[in-house]
Amino acid sequence: MRNVAESAWLDQQDRHAAETIRKYGWLIEYVGGGGCDVPGCCDGAELDGPPFGYTVGLFGLGHPELLIIGAPQATTFGVLNDLGGRVRDGQDLVVGQLLTFEGWPHRIVVEAVPNPGEIVFAANRHYQRPDEASVPVYQLSYDDKAGRFPWDPDYAAPEMQPRPGTFRA
Repeated sequence: MRNVAESAWLDQQDRHAAETIRKYGWLIEYVGGGGCDVPGCCDGAELDGPPFGYTVGLFGLGHPELLIIGAPQATTFGVLNDLGGRVRDGQDLVVGQLLTFEGWPHRIVVEAVPNPGEIVFAANRHYQRPDEASVPVYQLSYDDKAGRFPWDPDYAAPEMQPRPGTFRA
């Protein structure tokens, strides 16, 4: 059972999500180290694992939500906003697709996420879907400075980009 503070916070979050998606087409949920800000959710405990961000709203445009793990907040927002704009403009991203960006030297490969219900809680809350019937999600895996992807030998920081299906929020 939720307490009053948590219920009020969730009501504010729901309203903010709906307003942002209505205005821009999606919002970005970013989860970085340093604990959570939901009243009573983790009792000040630090998050395990790398930071991550994902879209909420692309599913309403008929497209899977997008997830990026291990990138700084500014990079996460830049990539997700760029790709959200591409989706809004009619581009369908597909598994295996290689993406490039103007002004960002890294490449991204689109991968399917087999366990989205364990990650995209805000998206499922927005669409009122239980975790077991989660919205679909694509993970955006990016290369390191040497051009290697997380599945390549000698990738610079494999702990920052867990493989799809191994990451849980």
